[in-house]
Amino acid sequence: MKPTIHTIGNHAGEEVTIGCWLANKRSSGKIAFMQLRDGTGFIQGVVVKAEVGEELFQQVKGLGQESSLYVTGVVQADDRAPSGYELTVKNVEVIQHAEDYPITPKEHGTEFLMDHRHLWIRSSKQHAVLRIRDVIINATYRFYHERGFTKVDPPILTANSAEGTTELFHTKYFDEDAFLSQSGQLYMEAAAMAFQRVYSFGPTFRAEKSKTRRHLIEFWMIEPEMAFVDHEESLEIQEEYVSYLAQAVLNEAKAELKVLGRDTEQLEKIKAPFARITYKEAIERLQAKDYEIKWGEDLGAPHETELANQFDTPVFITHWPKDIKAFYMKPDPENEDVVLCADLIAPEGYGEIIGGSQRIDDYSLMEERFKEHDLSDDAYRWYLQLREYGSVPHSGFGLGLERTVAWLSGTEHVRETIPFPRLLNRLYP
Repeated sequence: MKPTIHTIGNHAGEEVTIGCWLANKRSSGKIAFMQLRDGTGFIQGVVVKAEVGEELFQQVKGLGQESSLYVTGVVQADDRAPSGYELTVKNVEVIQHAEDYPITPKEHGTEFLMDHRHLWIRSSKQHAVLRIRDVIINATYRFYHERGFTKVDPPILTANSAEGTTELFHTKYFDEDAFLSQSGQLYMEAAAMAFQRVYSFGPTFRAEKSKTRRHLIEFWMIEPEMAFVDHEESLEIQEEYVSYLAQAVLNEAKAELKVLGRDTEQLEKIKAPFARITYKEAIERLQAKDYEIKWGEDLGAPHETELANQFDTPVFITHWPKDIKAFYMKPDPENEDVVLCADLIAPEGYGEIIGGSQRIDDYSLMEERFKEHDLSDDAYRWYLQLREYGSVPHSGFGLGLERTVAWLSGTEHVRETIPFPRLLNRLYP
C-alpha cells in the first residue's frame, strides 16, 4: 500500500510521495511550512527555498487552502511534531488549486459551519471526533463478536412504534401506513429467541421537537437483546461494554484525544463496576439538594447532571416507576409499582447513554399491558406471540452512539459527533 500520514513512521529516513490536501500554510522569506492532511492524519511539510528552487517555493506560497496535492519528501523524526514526524519537501505536484475556501482559521458561527458541514468535517477537531466515533464502532463489533453475540439487522420501515409513542415519522408503504423506526428492540427480542444473544447497530429516528445539545432527529443505536439473562446480569454486561469502549478510545485514539484536549484522567476512571442507585434514592438525593421533584416524575438534564456529579463513575438509576416507563418492562416481583430497568448516566453532564430493562416474558401480563396502552392487536400480534411459543426470561438495552461519542471525546454537542446531523431545523447538507 502507498504510504499515508498514519503509517508514515514506518518510512523514517525514506523519500515518500503522499496524496494530500493543504490544510494551512505559513512562510518566511526562506522557509514555508505546509500543514498537510490526507484523511488519516496531519503532518507538517517543510519547504526550504534553497533546496527546492525559486519556482517551486513561489508555487507553494501561492497555494490556496484545501488545494489537493501530491507531495514528495523525506520523512524526518521530530519529537516536537504531534505525529512525531515531519516531511522535508522535495517536490509538490498540484492536482487542483483551490481558491477562497469558505472555512478559514478565523472564528465562524455555528450556523455557518453547519451549512458547510461537508467541508467542516475536514478540520482537525471534527476529524478527531469522527475518528473516535470509528474507534467506538469497531470496538462495539469486537466486544459483541468476542462474547458470542450475533448481529441481526432489524427493519427501518415498521408498522408500529417500539414504545407506543407518537414521536414517529410517518410515510406511506404503498397502500398502508408505515413509520421510520425509533428502535429495533422488538425485532431484536424475536431474534434473541432464535440466536439467544444478538445485537443490532443502525439508524433510528425520533420526531421529537427538541433543541438540546443531547438530541438528534436521526441517530444510531446499538441494541443488544439476550435470552436467559435477567436484569442484574444485563447491568453487568452494560458496564463491561462501556468500560471496553473507554479503554478502546484511550488505547486507539491517543492522537485524537490530544487534538481535542480531552482530560484522559476522566476516561481512566471508567471501569466496572459502576455506581448504582434506585430511582427512589435518586429522588431523595435530589430533594436533599433542594430540587423540586417528586416520586413519579421523570428526570431532566439538570437532575441527571447533579446525580452524575456525586459519583466518580457512570451511575445506573434502577427500578423506575412503572407508569413512566415503556409497556414491555418487567415489574419488580418485590414491588410491582416499579420495573426492572435502569438508565446509565454518564459523568460530566452528558446525561443518559443507555436505557435498558428486563422484558416481560409472561403472555397474560403482556396482553394486559397491550390493553392498558391501547396497542393495536393487528400490529403487535407477532410480538405477543414471542410470549406464547417458548417464552424465557430476557433482557436488553440500547446505547446511543452519538451521546457516547460526545462523552468519550469531550465534545459539547451531539451535532458534531455524526458526519451529517439531522436537527429540528436542519436537513441540509
